[in-house]
Parts: sequence; structure tokens; C-alpha cells
Amino acid sequence: MYQLGWFSTGRDKAARDLLKAVKNSIELGEVEAEIAFVFSSREPGESAASDLFLELVRGYGIPLISFSYHRFKAGKGALPRWRQEYDREVMKRLEGFHPDLCVLAGYMLIVGGEMCRRYDMINLHPAAPGGPAGSWQEVIWQLVRARAGESGVMMHLVTPELDQGPPVTYGTFSLHGEPFDKHWAEAEKRPFEEIKKQGEANPLFKLIRRHELAREFPLIIATLRAFSRGEVSITRDKRVVDFEGRPVNGYNLTDEIDRVVNLAGGEGDR
Repeated sequence: MYQLGWFSTGRDKAARDLLKAVKNSIELGEVEAEIAFVFSSREPGESAASDLFLELVRGYGIPLISFSYHRFKAGKGALPRWRQEYDREVMKRLEGFHPDLCVLAGYMLIVGGEMCRRYDMINLHPAAPGGPAGSWQEVIWQLVRARAGESGVMMHLVTPELDQGPPVTYGTFSLHGEPFDKHWAEAEKRPFEEIKKQGEANPLFKLIRRHELAREFPLIIATLRAFSRGEVSITRDKRVVDFEGRPVNGYNLTDEIDRVVNLAGGEGDR
């Protein structure tokens, strides 16, 4: 059985919902894999939200490894290389597991080079391949400033350089047509800086975000299904290849994701 490693800080409801969605897909046979372990960078008692996440993992009976980076860092004082030492301690705790693929699912730490070399790790980024870098908020503002015609979501290979790993899978969506055009028309009337002052309340900003969110869970589940069925894989030298071993610059799952989004009633935007 294909083995998944799950890394999460477990800091919010989204972390719990994603784990639930993937576990449900596994139970339904949509993803032909099992979660070999969950690693959390928080321990019990650090926050109410992460405690709920840890309880969820234990309820599923999944092996759980908790190791607080806050407590580890505090014990190291001003040591500048605490992150490297932390990763080494994490790998020691995971020595008994041999995951085929690791998923960063709300893991709030940058993974260092040693851990990236040890495991094949993928992470979600709220943009299409070649799109903007940064947080989801930064991505959306860059799209608005550029009057972009398309965006998307992707899973990328984790590297020590934040959000710089090569695309693994992705799905795209148009930023034009209904219901976008009326919001672009309104945006054309004002300078970008004036639009940005509205913050996340801006209608165009909110619309783009809804389209992103509608595709995040379907992309993650479709990605894990593709890996578990051998449609896509990562080579020893960290290249992404298809089922015939041909290099791909991201495996396009747009059609599959769109089917799921449409069945769920679309993005709910009007």
C-alpha cells in the first residue's frame, strides 16, 4: 500500500478539515494509500486548535508524533541554526517510517535541505505554475495589479527555498468571463493602490480567493490519487515524471478538479 507521511502544525480548522477530507477519500477508495503517520510541530497544551487536531489524529488511530518547535527553539537560546537541529530531531523520531510521499498540510516551518533530501515532500501554493510567489494574499494582489487572465493552484516539490520547488500537479481557472468581468470593469476605474486600500473586503479580491479555495482540497486529493496510482512520481534525483517516466513541468489536473468543483455547486460567486 502506498504510504503517506502527513506534516502539520494543526493550528486551525482548515488543517483538521483537510485531514478529514483525505481520510474520507482513502476510506472510499478514491485514494489508494494509507497515512503512515502524522507529524505535528506542536505538542498537547500549546493551543486549543492544535489540541483538537491532535485529538482528531488519535481518533483515527494514525501513529502520531508530536514535537514542539517552540519548546525546542526556546531551549536553544540564540542559536542561529536551531532549524537544522530541529529537522534532525524530527528525522530521528520518524526513523521507523518509510513514506512514499510526504504532504505538508498547514506545516508552518520552512523545511531544511537535509529533510528535503530524505523525503519526497509536496506543498500547496495558491497560484498556477509560473504564477506569483508569496502568501495567498500577496498572490491575489499581484494578480489584480497585473490584470491577470488566469490563475490556479498547484502542488510543488518542497525545497529549502520557500515556494520555489518545481510544480508537481496543478489546476487553473480563468479570471475573465462571468462573474469576473463586472469586477474588473470596476477595478479599471481606480488606481491599484486605491483598490488595495480596501484590503480583503475588495469584491475582486474575495472572488479570486473563493475560486482558489474551491480548488485546494480537490487538487490535493486528486494529487494523492495520481501518486497512489502511479500516474505521477518523483525520481531519486527529484524530477517529476509521468507514468512512462517522462519529465513533466507539473501534471495538469484542471479537468478533474473542475468536475469536482462543478459537482459541489461551483464557487458560489455572484
